[in-house]
Amino acid sequence: MNWLSAVYAAVARTRRGYYERRPDRQRHLQRVVVSVGNIAVGGSGKTPAVAYIARLLVAAGERPAILTRGYRGTAGDGAGEGPSDGHRIRADVPRAGDEPLMLARAVPEAAVLVGADRYLAGLLAERGLDCSVHLLDDGFQHVRLHRDIDIVLVTPADLRDQVLPAGRLREDLSALARADAIVVNTNDDVDWAALAAATGARVMFQARTRLGPVQTGLKPAKVLAVAGIARPRRFFDLLSASGWHVAGELTFGDHHWFTRADLGRIVRAAREAGADLVVTTEKDLVRLLRFRPFPVPIAAVPLEMRIDLPVPARAGALPFGEWLAARLAAIRAAAPVERA
Repeated sequence: MNWLSAVYAAVARTRRGYYERRPDRQRHLQRVVVSVGNIAVGGSGKTPAVAYIARLLVAAGERPAILTRGYRGTAGDGAGEGPSDGHRIRADVPRAGDEPLMLARAVPEAAVLVGADRYLAGLLAERGLDCSVHLLDDGFQHVRLHRDIDIVLVTPADLRDQVLPAGRLREDLSALARADAIVVNTNDDVDWAALAAATGARVMFQARTRLGPVQTGLKPAKVLAVAGIARPRRFFDLLSASGWHVAGELTFGDHHWFTRADLGRIVRAAREAGADLVVTTEKDLVRLLRFRPFPVPIAAVPLEMRIDLPVPARAGALPFGEWLAARLAAIRAAAPVERA
């Protein structure tokens, strides 16, 4: 670790330690706050994880509110407004940002609120939308707001990385010991003993990602794969592993705001590759929708995440959904009036 990374890590530790020593300086919402975060910049699978957990909560009869900072959406300038109130979508990509709108489309029963001040967004969800639980998107470093449950996603690459600016880590690995659960997002085998030793984690789960059915319902002979996400190679590899014939690949920067010139580039690349269809991610598609009707067929192939059984397997360990339900019940039982 170079000296700049060491300074960055020390500042992050000091900031986290300050709020741990002074919990009175944190702001508290009445409903339970479940944070879903990461330790690295971009590409850990956090957004699919938020969608998966929101669906679990909805299936359990909860009324979740997803509190997110958003990215480049103008709604993030306010105290908390969003693309969805849990009943209908109320904002487009320029207003909401790509990830909030994707979450609103993926989990229509969940309210999605975008705002720089997620405490005020949470108050709005409690008082105006009657939410029963908050999902704090990208919340592990949002230490000013009290979180009842911290779930942190990591990838195997994170465990070999360095703190910013030399690497992609927001904090050093010692911060993971503060997490209530670590979710490792990989389809490959993991050395769980080494992971526990490196992070101090006590509760660990594995998240596996697969491609869902394409929205057109068709599987053409050749496709052009387009991705403007943090780790596009993973999407491309999943396409190939799932049997798609990828005739060409086209990448853009994470959260890239597509223009008509970009659409023209995609169309030319598709025709040059002889592709019958352009396939992209759900997050990319919401940034392309304003250009419909498309000159060539374009469809999203959803990334579906499932958080598996606890690892390593041991007697008495609960599956992720049961573990989360038990944690919610315990927190509410400790403060039944405020947490009902």
